[in-house]
Amino acid sequence: MTLPDATVGHLLRIAGGAEVPGWRYELREEIGRGGMGVVYRAHDRELQRDVALKVLRAGADAGDLARRLHREARVLASLEHPGMVPVHDVGVLADGLGFYVMKLVRGRRLDQWAAGAPAMSERLRAFERICETVAFAHAHGVVHRDLKPGNVMLGAFGEVLVMDWGVAKVLSDAGVASAATAVDGETAAGTVLGTPGYMAPEQAAGDSRAIDARTDVYALGGLLHFLLAGSPPTAGPLPRGTPRPLAAIVQRCLAVARTERYASATDLAADVRAFQARDPVSAYPETPLRKARRIVSRYRVPIALVLTYMLIRVALIFWTRG
Repeated sequence: MTLPDATVGHLLRIAGGAEVPGWRYELREEIGRGGMGVVYRAHDRELQRDVALKVLRAGADAGDLARRLHREARVLASLEHPGMVPVHDVGVLADGLGFYVMKLVRGRRLDQWAAGAPAMSERLRAFERICETVAFAHAHGVVHRDLKPGNVMLGAFGEVLVMDWGVAKVLSDAGVASAATAVDGETAAGTVLGTPGYMAPEQAAGDSRAIDARTDVYALGGLLHFLLAGSPPTAGPLPRGTPRPLAAIVQRCLAVARTERYASATDLAADVRAFQARDPVSAYPETPLRKARRIVSRYRVPIALVLTYMLIRVALIFWTRG
């Protein structure tokens, strides 16, 4: 008997899934898949709520990948921040496949959201929120190492969440569970982890010893480039008409030399915030003419009112004399 392709696909999904009779979680549908695992929308029978459940792929290496999955859960659980997805549970199935359970995020990926052409002010506010979350992780000794549009989610109520910490590097155990740090002697020299187009030069070269907060700053510059141009830095320059201070911010993030980048995601966010407030931007040195233009741009309404008042006064003087 020949089965339809759809039926075969369904059977394969069941066979490769993680459903266990009597288990607390009822798998509903697959919502994501990566090199390490599969993410399902699941129903927590105990608490009567939907959750996201990430489990190792059937047939995956039960050693290194299992450790990475468990480590990712521990890192996430240790970083309690509005921009991080809360972890509810972690464990191992009877067949040895590791899993963890987290909040189910309802929303759109950054690339999907940006395709709706939001105003620049909205894009920059979302970018600031990303920087704040990354800065929080850095303050706790964690570098993401894979920041890209597909790893940022925007929720239905304005939440901005940085996802997928599976290849994060733990620089120290400040505020992070010590079990998570045990795996980061994990990245052998020469191993390249990350996504082309958003990787810093030291990351692309596999220089794991050079990875620090400025590596994520480079990727944040790639995200800002994406929000302004719709593509990563490797796909082309920023569009004509991009405000020069913003272009200077992107350029500083993407400096080849780490020492020429922003020292932290906090400093980067501060410059973006200054641009939006029409204040000086550290990445864009001001000449007297540039300063005058910025001041006029910032106070154009009061200046216009004063000029209008002066013109009316002059007109009244000439009218009364006539």
